[in-house]
Amino acid sequence: MELFLLHYPFTCLLIAFLVLYQVKPAFRFFCKMTFYKLWLFTISIGVMILSIPRGRNAENMMILRTLALPLKYIFGIQIVVKGKENLRTKKPFVLVLNHQTSLDILVMMEILPRRCVPIAKKEILYMGTFGLACWLSGVIFIDRKRREESIGTLTEVAHSLHKDNLRVLIFPEGTRNHGGSMLPFKRGAFQLAVKAQVPIIPVVLSSYNSFYNRKEKRFTPGRNGTFQASLFLLPLDFSLLVQYLSKRTWRSSRVLGKDDHPDPARSGDAWPGPRQCSQADRAGP
Repeated sequence: MELFLLHYPFTCLLIAFLVLYQVKPAFRFFCKMTFYKLWLFTISIGVMILSIPRGRNAENMMILRTLALPLKYIFGIQIVVKGKENLRTKKPFVLVLNHQTSLDILVMMEILPRRCVPIAKKEILYMGTFGLACWLSGVIFIDRKRREESIGTLTEVAHSLHKDNLRVLIFPEGTRNHGGSMLPFKRGAFQLAVKAQVPIIPVVLSSYNSFYNRKEKRFTPGRNGTFQASLFLLPLDFSLLVQYLSKRTWRSSRVLGKDDHPDPARSGDAWPGPRQCSQADRAGP
């Protein structure tokens, strides 16, 4: 009888928890996001231990990736990737993604190739075990409040891309965007590609709104009990980027009344467009 009375409160709490989880979307949202964060902080301890032999190394990112990906099965997230063959290159490149929520970490880990390190805000470095695991995995941190320091960091990264055979992942919007449209891009990703003379590979993440909405506190299964996030990868050759920027610069000079620059279109340097890009251009340098 005493044993029953002892377990009775815990049984009531368990029943209450299950009922709230089923009938209250906000409570379910809180539980899932708490579990998500606890998982990341817990596996970070494993990353720290397994990274000891190598120290800070970009190869450790594969350890973090392996331990993080089981979350997509736990949450029933189905990640559909289109164009992943464009990442099958051993040469450096800059990978740019639109940033929506913290769930982007799962998508990022799904497509992340070897020796590819993200560029993240410095605040993440101080997020306990997760920040330390990111540092050991080679994540590059920048202080967004110190512009000159950030530019210096990106310059160092540009020099190390070829030297250390690295790939870099950047969220060009600079912050999370929970709305339907995209925020204006920061220039860092493109300046980095120009300095290092490497191709840019843009990745478009489809909206999570069908199953996830932070404002509405909604994190529910999508069609057939799965979540779907589609990615479309298209390589953008560095030379094409320079041609495009040259054309835009010429147009700006025309508007300002400065005709000193020749028309890139007449000199054969106009933006060729996706259909005119050769297969070699699409494969990157």
